[in-house]
Amino acid sequence: MDMDKLVSLCKRRGFLFQSSEIYGGLNGFWDYGPLGVELKRNVKEAWWQDMVRGHDDLATLSGAPEPYEMTGLDCTIIMHPQVWKCSGHYDLFHDYMVDCRESKKRYRLDQVRGRWLEAKGQRIFVATQQGGEEGEAETQQRALKFFNLRGKDVDQLKWDGPLVLLTAVPEFSRVLGPDAKELGTLTPPREFNLMFKTYVGALSGEEGAAFLRPETAQGIFVNFKNVLDSSRVRVPFGIAQMGKSFRNEITPRNFTFRSREFEQMEIEFFCHPKSSPEWYKFWRDRRYAWYLSLGLEGERLRLRDHDQDELSHYSCGTADIEYAFPFLPPGEFGELEGIAHRGDFDLRSHMEGKLVRQGNELVVELDAEGKPRHRGSGKDLSYRDDLTNERFVPHVIEPSAGADRATLAFLCQAYTEDEAPDENGKMQQRVVMKFHPRIAPVKAAVFPLVKKDGMPEVAQRIYRDLKKSFNVFYDEKGAVGRRYRRQDEAGTPYCITVDGQTLVDQTVTVRDRDSLKQWRIKADDTVAEISRLIAGGELAT
Repeated sequence: MDMDKLVSLCKRRGFLFQSSEIYGGLNGFWDYGPLGVELKRNVKEAWWQDMVRGHDDLATLSGAPEPYEMTGLDCTIIMHPQVWKCSGHYDLFHDYMVDCRESKKRYRLDQVRGRWLEAKGQRIFVATQQGGEEGEAETQQRALKFFNLRGKDVDQLKWDGPLVLLTAVPEFSRVLGPDAKELGTLTPPREFNLMFKTYVGALSGEEGAAFLRPETAQGIFVNFKNVLDSSRVRVPFGIAQMGKSFRNEITPRNFTFRSREFEQMEIEFFCHPKSSPEWYKFWRDRRYAWYLSLGLEGERLRLRDHDQDELSHYSCGTADIEYAFPFLPPGEFGELEGIAHRGDFDLRSHMEGKLVRQGNELVVELDAEGKPRHRGSGKDLSYRDDLTNERFVPHVIEPSAGADRATLAFLCQAYTEDEAPDENGKMQQRVVMKFHPRIAPVKAAVFPLVKKDGMPEVAQRIYRDLKKSFNVFYDEKGAVGRRYRRQDEAGTPYCITVDGQTLVDQTVTVRDRDSLKQWRIKADDTVAEISRLIAGGELAT
């Protein structure tokens, strides 16, 4: 799939716009248009319904070790600064960046790659921000230009191995930066904290310093006891939250995949330490199945367990659900969601202070005077089982998804180019967004075949009946074939047409977006039919 075509369609049809576009835009920030806001809302609603609201607290789902409860939370974006110190974000939430003295551009160290080569007696590392075949082609063109060679002289370039990350290069004196013409223009890597800093109240100094949250999870942890006391839930149970988070990315890129403002859908699931490995497997498998159920294909979707060297110092296990986005090199996947077994790290950190690993144990980090480096709340965040009287600090399983990345994946998956007959029966190229009916921005469109003979009045009545339950669209302008194509581009799964036969027998035509199958139903059954189709979650075959 051509990513440029999808980006163009997103703007043309009102899925996504560049933020502040009339002023030249602001990198890393995106606005959702009329169709985009409905799509993203439907993704979030499907997640909340399937994970929280629709959960049966009395039943044991397939694969779950035992029945469990789910509840929700909505926390503030700005929290007490000590939250981020005890969680580790204040000290550790950073990326490494490098600057180019020549181009004045800035790069994330782990997003720059390149290849070593020898030519004209020199050995240099040619850097690029591209991967795969595009990266190899770019490094070759830049190498030819650097050595003042023509295309026919490409055999003079002696490449040493494939593309590798810049992190594997010990020093940069022989590196040709991604946008540089000379060697050695990149600065040594340095840390860059990703949290957005702000100030609370009238104080503009460090006394009033605070941060926009980089994740929604910590709000759940600091409210653990409040939820326990107010809702009378029992372990095992989960707390879910959807909301905005902010990360001051060095180089936001790839459309909405890496943004500075984004929305998360997170669950913190609290369970007994002994059963936590089973719960980790349950949530890992359940979250993967959720994406499959909404139309992401198995070939482009994968579940990948982290290697030991990838795990956080506190993690007992982590898996990523990844998608093969079209802007990535062939064979590469981008993260949609992480499922992490976090042990008791978070609750203990907020009780005792920032934790670090010493050997096989997590202990409170001390300063030079032997005092806790970042002091915890001192509050008791343990749990007492009222049936067994056992007291323990629960372990946490965290499925953490990005609403924007999920929406982008569904956009990429949906974009299709095929052929369909026009109003004269001739096959024409069309662009169709094949969204699953549950997340489609518009569920149905209603058309009168012509604007006369009472057809618009019947169509408007059907439209108003449907509008009470679904987001539907009414259109009476232009040939019906063109109206179909407009809805295909919007991803509308069903179109309902009022025609001459409707005036005879009170039936209408329902047209399926993907198969192009058409069938007639009674006009009075339209709401029930669309409800049935969406609830079934399947298009006609």
